[in-house]
Amino acid sequence: MHFSPPLFKGYLLKRYKRFFVDIELEDGRHVTAHCPNTGSMLGVIEEGRVVGLSHHDDPKRTLAYTLQMIEDDGVMVGVNTHNPNKIVFEALKNNYFDRLQGYENIHKEVKVSTHSRLDFALTSPHQPTCYIEVKNVHYKKGETAYFPDSKTERGQKHISELSALVHQGNRCVMLYIVQRPDVKKFAFADFIDPAYASLANDAKSKGVEMYAYTCDVSFDRISLKNIL
Repeated sequence: MHFSPPLFKGYLLKRYKRFFVDIELEDGRHVTAHCPNTGSMLGVIEEGRVVGLSHHDDPKRTLAYTLQMIEDDGVMVGVNTHNPNKIVFEALKNNYFDRLQGYENIHKEVKVSTHSRLDFALTSPHQPTCYIEVKNVHYKKGETAYFPDSKTERGQKHISELSALVHQGNRCVMLYIVQRPDVKKFAFADFIDPAYASLANDAKSKGVEMYAYTCDVSFDRISLKNIL
């Protein structure tokens, strides 16, 4: 996915009330930006870090700037949790994923129960529906990327739903989009959310496919890089 125009550079001052970040722009101006990440943002939210901001001219918006990425360990790290779905949708349209070939239709925000939706469903007349849930990953320790960065009851629910759908004869896939290029492994953060890790490992043993992809992240684009 591309950022057009490229992002503005700034420096993180503080995050507060989950959805707000104060930023100092390169020209010295201070602005408040929307933070589209409801997680803890563990490991990347320290004051003084370089950030990338998109700017929107819509007069109806309360905040003109949106936080898209933060520098960590010498690389830019995507923190906007809405972007992985955009990245995956573009990749599905362009047949990027070798493991997800042969489907004719891509459906977004697919209702799977009275109270829940999954991110995508791939359909074709002669094969089972393939349900896909996408998760954003930014946190790393050493060379390993971990998910989640905080307890996620919503994530636990999605894993349980995928397990049930596999049992019903569907194909189910978890895609973990690691919005950074500098990791070599992916793991579940059982030291943060042991319930999620347990459910995910159980789902994998039951046939839910799980893939993690790193990304190259810059001020003008985020693109898929490697499978872990």
